[in-house]
Amino acid sequence: MATVVNTYARAFVDVVMTSHLEPAKTLDQIRQISGLLNESKVLREVWENPSIPAEQKRNVLDGIVQSGGVSRPVRNFVAVLIDKGRIKFLAEIVAQFAQELNQRLGFAEAEITTARELGAEERSALEADLAKLTGKRIRARYQQNQRILGGAIARVGSTIYDGSVQGQLEKIRQQLVNA
Repeated sequence: MATVVNTYARAFVDVVMTSHLEPAKTLDQIRQISGLLNESKVLREVWENPSIPAEQKRNVLDGIVQSGGVSRPVRNFVAVLIDKGRIKFLAEIVAQFAQELNQRLGFAEAEITTARELGAEERSALEADLAKLTGKRIRARYQQNQRILGGAIARVGSTIYDGSVQGQLEKIRQQLVNA
């Protein structure tokens, strides 16, 4: 399954890059269709049912594309997944597509947790610091958690940068226990 997901995700990134499509817009559109598929049991049953002709499945897709303003390349990609019986992997393909797209464009996704809401300047400074550490441009998602007391915790990929007050206190506690 992982091979199927990776193959389709890489192929779609190739289409986006060679066709000079807007990566963010394309990602939003494919996520929109994936969200609809995830939310609608009826849509899943239609698209995953082998007894329903592919043409009828594509007609349903075309209705979604028209109402959602989805681009032709995204429509065609989803149609291929439907035709090849791979539509059940759409959510995983979209996640892998986002990762592959970020990698090729030199971006890193960061989840940043702070104790309070940060202003625009603070966010820019934090993202610039993370960019220096990772060597990549940062796309950040922010959340708040008052339990960290202050500072920030950033997760970039599998790496965690803990600059929180709670984290610093825990380090001090460990040093005192070990001493």
